[in-house]
Amino acid sequence: MPNLNDLVQLIDPRGKDFIFRLQAGGALHTHRGVIRHDDLLDKPFGSRVQTHTGDTFLMVQPSLHDILLKTRRNTTIMYPKDIGFLLLNMNIGAGQHVLEAGTGSGALTTALAWAVGPQGRVTTYEARQSMQDLARKNLTRLGLETRVTFKLGDIAEGFEERNADALFLDVRTPEAYIPQVRQALKPGGFFGSLIPTANQVSALLRALTEHNFAFVTVCEILLRYYKPVPDRLRPQDRMVAHTGYLVFARPMVEETVDGGRQTTDDG
Repeated sequence: MPNLNDLVQLIDPRGKDFIFRLQAGGALHTHRGVIRHDDLLDKPFGSRVQTHTGDTFLMVQPSLHDILLKTRRNTTIMYPKDIGFLLLNMNIGAGQHVLEAGTGSGALTTALAWAVGPQGRVTTYEARQSMQDLARKNLTRLGLETRVTFKLGDIAEGFEERNADALFLDVRTPEAYIPQVRQALKPGGFFGSLIPTANQVSALLRALTEHNFAFVTVCEILLRYYKPVPDRLRPQDRMVAHTGYLVFARPMVEETVDGGRQTTDDG
């Protein structure tokens, strides 16, 4: 059963949904009637609940996928199909320190904070105060703000952090910041970026090669849903197709030649 301050999701018969946090004395006003928060506390998830007009909703725990799609935004957010793949590909998990730039509306920040857990840390850089304020509100609404350090500034001046486990760039010209990425990431750490056009991918690949990154991967994620009707199974009329190219790479230890002997930057 849900408790006070838990997130719940109500879904009507047509699939329209509402995600909100339970508050004592609170109420959800919908086009199908009003539901009192207090009336939901004694019902298990998976229950059917009624509005004051008798209309029925299904009550479930919201998935991270649904939470991300409901992120309040001023710009386009990263989609769950891309976020899910990058979390696995960049090995992001509990207790890690992950860097991000730029923050945007905070959809990826939310997923990163969710993944690193209460013992982990996400540090996110944003150049625009208005975007950072919105992202902070989105993370606070979900109770994840304590896992995130928000920084306002230009990453051209470098990241203050060192030996981060992973770093993701969602900026207009990621190829311009690869030296800063190298300084912030631990050797062999995980780098990723989302880029909208093929020519930008080429520019980033050249920069990664120049700065001794290896295990470079370029891909895009296409997602097609099907209508879940047993006797008429077929694809949905619309498809979530190209949203961007994902680029992943790993920074290798720099090697130098000292007196004819090959050494690494570790000494």
